[in-house]
Amino acid sequence: MPPLTPRPPALRPRGRHTGAALLAVVASVCLVAADAPSPGGALGLGDRLYPQLGNPGYDVRAYDVSLTYHGSNTTPLTAVTSIEARATTPLERINLDFSHGRVRSVEVNGEPARFATAKEDLVVTPVTAVRRGGPLRITVRHTSDPVQWKGVEGGWVRTSDGLAMANQADAAHRVFPCNDHPSDKARFTLRITAPRALTVVAGGLPLSTTRHGATTTRVFRTAHPMATELAQVSIGRSTVLRRKGPHGLPVRDVLPARDRALLSPWLRKTPGQLAWLEGKVGRYPFETYGLLVADARTGFELETQTLSLFERRLFAGTGPAAYPVWYVESLMVHELAHQWFGDSVSPRTWSDLWLNEGHATWYEALYAQETARQSMADRMRTAYLQSDQWRAEGGPPAAPRPAEPGRKIGIFRPIVYDGSALVLYALRQHIGTAAFERLERAWVGVNRDGTATTGDFVRLASGIAGRDLNGFLRPWLYGSRTPAMPGHPQWRSAAPGKTGSSKGSSLKAAAARPGRGPAQQADGPAQRQRRGAGGEHG
Repeated sequence: MPPLTPRPPALRPRGRHTGAALLAVVASVCLVAADAPSPGGALGLGDRLYPQLGNPGYDVRAYDVSLTYHGSNTTPLTAVTSIEARATTPLERINLDFSHGRVRSVEVNGEPARFATAKEDLVVTPVTAVRRGGPLRITVRHTSDPVQWKGVEGGWVRTSDGLAMANQADAAHRVFPCNDHPSDKARFTLRITAPRALTVVAGGLPLSTTRHGATTTRVFRTAHPMATELAQVSIGRSTVLRRKGPHGLPVRDVLPARDRALLSPWLRKTPGQLAWLEGKVGRYPFETYGLLVADARTGFELETQTLSLFERRLFAGTGPAAYPVWYVESLMVHELAHQWFGDSVSPRTWSDLWLNEGHATWYEALYAQETARQSMADRMRTAYLQSDQWRAEGGPPAAPRPAEPGRKIGIFRPIVYDGSALVLYALRQHIGTAAFERLERAWVGVNRDGTATTGDFVRLASGIAGRDLNGFLRPWLYGSRTPAMPGHPQWRSAAPGKTGSSKGSSLKAAAARPGRGPAQQADGPAQRQRRGAGGEHG
């Protein structure tokens, strides 16, 4: 949500969902089946924060998404999405999340199926009901519209010369039909056809390139399962820079062709950052990595799997508009850390978001301390001061309040960034550095390529510490007030309403010091308050 990285007010996306916009979203799936039945109702997995997101009754194993780009980022793409799944219950109807394209036909297990819409669901009625445990092969022929209506958050991002994706937290279904919830991860094959003059890159590794006339089709495949919100496709007049990371890892960066000289010094830092993080939490969990630098006004960075999305102007500022070097590098590490925390180990529910953002913020801050003398303790003390305010506004780290109506990414508040890194700081203070570091390595090792919950984290921490940590961690994770900080009895959290801005961050504050960089709003980079809230998604 990311779901994104907090930034100054000028970098924030604006606008909120309105009633008209929501109606437009519902209307966006323009169905052409004249004999479509009355649709069943919209379904969802009952996620506490996004009740209508995802769908029950099946487990997706793989997506194959074919997209044809017609040379303009305002023209709908022609698309075919094929889904391989297994039914977990008998299915007379199948719900998919999809809301921003025209559906031309649907097949289920090789037979034409009827279809209709219900809110943001595509409701499919197969000719033959699917038995429990049976194979489920769904093929949807549709369009994918890159033009977003006012107030609609996420999906395609239109760049100066093409497109990219920003699907966190619930926007992949604005690009392709899917089971749009991180609990149902799957492998992806992405097939993109575009004019030969354009460069296409997607998450995963390239499989093939086929030229036919004036167009080229490039195919990419992930070697590991991925949540729908983490898919990435870049189409544009781009340069791809390639280098090697630790253990020969392929590192490829995608950037506007004209910016090669400007951006190369930044992008050369990635192999060293990979080595630094491997030293903290173990081997990088995927088959490749790199940055996608988009010339677009996003207001956030995003940890799309194996190809993190960054806004060009994060790197391109000059003079008073330039960010401090350590600040930019820390944001690069934040998105990189998400490849372990959030991508490889994904949240079972969106209430477990703190496990993503708290950890990415933790390593962002630790990197700033070790490479740029930005004190972790100072940052945590500042976060502690504001923590009660953050809890009052957004709920505790592991039970965030739902977003306001029409602002689905509003869960990306300060409490899930520095407020959640504060929980990890307290835990390290409580169990000691050695046990904490063992826990971090074990967490990403045990849960690699899967999903996990807050309860899983508490149980693993207890096992490594050799004692039950429920009594210690529960107030930190679920309490309305911030507990006393071990080792720092003098720290105080100001009463709500007494701290000034409730969105402060010591990292942003440090960036704003005279001589250190531009004046920043109080939102800290670690508080990636996703799209619309002003920050990273990741």
